[in-house]
Amino acid sequence: MSIKSDKWIRRMAQEHGMIEPFVERQVRAEGSQPLISYGVSSYGYDVRCADEFKVFTNINSATVDPKNFDAKSFVDVKSDVCIIPPNSFALARTVEYFRIPRNVLTICLGKSTYARCGIIVNVTPLEPEWEGHVTLEFSNTTTLPAKIYANEGVAQMLFLESDEECEVSYKDRGGKYQGQLGVTLPKA
Repeated sequence: MSIKSDKWIRRMAQEHGMIEPFVERQVRAEGSQPLISYGVSSYGYDVRCADEFKVFTNINSATVDPKNFDAKSFVDVKSDVCIIPPNSFALARTVEYFRIPRNVLTICLGKSTYARCGIIVNVTPLEPEWEGHVTLEFSNTTTLPAKIYANEGVAQMLFLESDEECEVSYKDRGGKYQGQLGVTLPKA
């Protein structure tokens, strides 16, 4: 496996629709307003989060059960910013829609700007032939409220290309998160 460069990412996005919408350069400001960067980097792609959030709340004293998740454990927020309560988390989704090639595994890492504020971004690998909006989980590890900015960079995708195609892809096995749109809750 090899990690792919900015040239490969541009080619795959433009010729194969791997990332839509696609920003072919690193964006750091909008006019005089500084932004948390997004777009193509040297060996990755910095994704943005959309303005749809699900903020975890325990007002119903529910048990978090991945096999039987209670959607009422979230408060829906549509805004340019999301405030995550102390020691809590929120779900969001990428602005970008991904179509991962059959011989590529994609790994997501949080941006240092958020990590330095105690905000951890968690995303599982995007497997070969997975497609959809990526559901992002933001954990606020601090004792203070934390802010996430919509339509700005939140995480970096790294693309690892194998010299051979996998025998069974995510699409082949009918993965339960295939083609997801919007913020997707856990499925049993």
